[in-house]
Amino acid sequence: MKSGETKIASGHKRHTDLTEPLSLGEGYLDVTENKIGLPTAALVARAIREQIRQELNLTASAGVAPNKFLAKLPSDWRKPDGLIVIQPDDVDEFLPPLPVRRLPGVGKVTGEKLAKLGVQTVGNLQELKLPALEHHFGRYGLRLYELARGIDNNEVVPDRPTQSISVEDTFEHDVPLAETEPMIRRLAEKLWSASRRESRTARTVVLKLKTSEFKILTRSHTLPSSPSSSQELAEIVLMLRGRVDLRRNQRYRLIGIGLSNFRESRQTAAQPTFFE
Repeated sequence: MKSGETKIASGHKRHTDLTEPLSLGEGYLDVTENKIGLPTAALVARAIREQIRQELNLTASAGVAPNKFLAKLPSDWRKPDGLIVIQPDDVDEFLPPLPVRRLPGVGKVTGEKLAKLGVQTVGNLQELKLPALEHHFGRYGLRLYELARGIDNNEVVPDRPTQSISVEDTFEHDVPLAETEPMIRRLAEKLWSASRRESRTARTVVLKLKTSEFKILTRSHTLPSSPSSSQELAEIVLMLRGRVDLRRNQRYRLIGIGLSNFRESRQTAAQPTFFE
């Protein structure tokens, strides 16, 4: 197992060549060995965050842990500006209190199935034996068993083809949905600029919202071809926003937009549009 992998909002190859982009401005870094010789992954994370602050005048969150799964959890909590370090000896104390929905792949359906089994927290999940999990969840049962114990053997894979790119921002104060258009248009410009650097084109546009209660909502739309401008991208996202149907006084703390379903140019011939 690696001594440290950092999920951080930058692709700083000045520290390591083992970088795996996760989305725009976000990725995994394997800093088991780093180029500037810092003795711990935590020090590397602090150095990168400080460089981002000084060179770009931006904040960055980071999670430092023995594997990718554990590194992602704390960095998501401390957005947009924080650092959490999980040492190997801390895993057994860190995981059990977590809501089981924090585990990758535990969405609404899986969460409901787990709830029927009396599982609300990772600690509850740890009480289930592997055969029982495989009986209820098939092959994903093994993954649940491992994640509940902090096991993730997925390596950092550099130069992996882009699967998706996204941008997001957290509001200083929770806002109603009707007030999100200016942010959507700014994010669309940023995402459009980033997408121009890709050799392939994306056909699916995604809207992500986080409510003031931390509930995550997503809407997506797949097009026959990639959006042709940042304006078109923004209009598609605004259309997706119109498909969000919650109580009128609902407020939101985060908004994000993304592009996925990347194809080579020759693969982007017209296909039927569908909604998700």
